[in-house]
Amino acid sequence: MKFSEDKIQEVQQIIARYPQGKQKSALIPVLHLAQQEFGGWLSTDTMDYVATLLNLKPIEVYEVATFYSMFNLKPVGKYMFEVCQTGPCMLNGSDEIVKYIYEKLGIKPGETTTDGMFTLKTVECLGACGYAPMMQQGKHYREHLTKEKIDAIVEECWKSAVQNN
Repeated sequence: MKFSEDKIQEVQQIIARYPQGKQKSALIPVLHLAQQEFGGWLSTDTMDYVATLLNLKPIEVYEVATFYSMFNLKPVGKYMFEVCQTGPCMLNGSDEIVKYIYEKLGIKPGETTTDGMFTLKTVECLGACGYAPMMQQGKHYREHLTKEKIDAIVEECWKSAVQNN
């Protein structure tokens, strides 16, 4: 496992943003880059590689990767539904949305459909409390979720998958 030359240059540019000896500050952006580059998740080998690049102990990388829900520690589906589970979303029905996704796709939080299309995660506050219940799907926020909106989102994902293959 190794970054391409272009990605190594990008890692070096990220490290250069921070003062000498403070390369640990580059950890989160480099983990994002690694997750993108190596299949959408961070294996132990990937985290060890990042530790080597940043001259860190592997445990320092593991601590960060396991703390933030934006990092995936096992393979994920093509489409990830990250449903907010904090107070405002729960009060507005996020538990029912998670239950409906389970009924529709047959996956519980932390699971991926057998075809590798969808992963369901519950996450902490996504900072859109006024739009509860909500989830993040890729780079997009999906707000004021209902069963009908979940149906439409799943259909949209299927259509996109077909068009891209």
